[in-house]
Amino acid sequence: MTETTPSATDPRAALRLRPEIAALPAYRQGKAAAADAFKLSSNENPFDPLPGVVDAVAAATQFNRYPDATALALRTELAARHGVSPDEVHIGSGSVALLAQLVLATSGPGTEVVYSWRSFEAYPSLVTVSGAASVRVPNTPEHGHDLPAIAAAIGDATSLVIICSPNNPTGTVVGADEFEAFMATVPSEVIVVLDEAYAEFVSAGSAAEPAAVNGLPRGAAPLTARHPNLVILRTFSKAYGLAGLRVGFAIGAEAILDAARSTAIPLSVTAQGETAALASLAAEKQLLERVRTIAARRDALHDALTAQGWALPRSFANFLWLPLGDDTAAVAERLNAAGLVVRAFAPEGIRISIGEEESVPRLLSALQQIIDELAPGHPVRRLA
Repeated sequence: MTETTPSATDPRAALRLRPEIAALPAYRQGKAAAADAFKLSSNENPFDPLPGVVDAVAAATQFNRYPDATALALRTELAARHGVSPDEVHIGSGSVALLAQLVLATSGPGTEVVYSWRSFEAYPSLVTVSGAASVRVPNTPEHGHDLPAIAAAIGDATSLVIICSPNNPTGTVVGADEFEAFMATVPSEVIVVLDEAYAEFVSAGSAAEPAAVNGLPRGAAPLTARHPNLVILRTFSKAYGLAGLRVGFAIGAEAILDAARSTAIPLSVTAQGETAALASLAAEKQLLERVRTIAARRDALHDALTAQGWALPRSFANFLWLPLGDDTAAVAERLNAAGLVVRAFAPEGIRISIGEEESVPRLLSALQQIIDELAPGHPVRRLA
């Protein structure tokens, strides 16, 4: 993320603002797409909401009443599914809101938050807002987390560690065994957040990764049972297709979640959001069929791009990562001109969300032209 300091002519310079906050760039939402273009920039589920979910939300019409601040019905359902108590479940307006609460609950001036980079773009901003310092550990050459290096970066000032699997924006996963080995090295007083916003996509495709870490395995206790300093984040925005209603959940020790709840803005989860989440859980079988369709489209697109000559990591999320380096911005402009709105993280790479089936031929055509024009020795070209 590029940070800038307000100049003398900037009106913010005369205001009593924290300088590190004034220098923060605002969050950039994925660019909207024109009517004849495809929006592949925000990792949204391309399917329309299920009719049953729409009906349930439409019936929740008591807008004149405040929602249940604790989202007890949803917490109870999730607790039963994952073998924990309702007090070990916390609901927030998206998993990023829960992460913000956890950062505020653990971190402040004089402390450090450790995470891999590049990873989710919100991490640096959340840490800066808390007053803590970021410790960014470079990704491996394969675009994944370097867990031994992350473990080595943990020091006396470390207040929180964030592990993102699948990693946004590269799509790589952390292995179950390497995660267990990593947790064995983390001091018991340091809280670890396992951000699993895209977990449902890991085992859904033909290139499924059964050895990936899974904080909430079906039919088994969550990893928090073995690691009391671990918090697992999940969301209804991606696999469940509720991005516009903002519902996420955390599972962890009650004491940790109580601290997070203390920092939360009250009543931020709407009754309509909770209703949609409950209806989506009831329709989980249908929704996960859609996840399998998206994952199959992802795997087929990865294989087609590899055949074109692209060198890109295998993704286990609902997006692909093209590590274009200095050509990131130029390629993003080319794709945008072709009616393909993607997310550019210059000067590192482009994230392409898996969208409608109709977007695939146009994307492959545009990327074929681009790869043919890149120099033979370009890092994003696969070696023959």
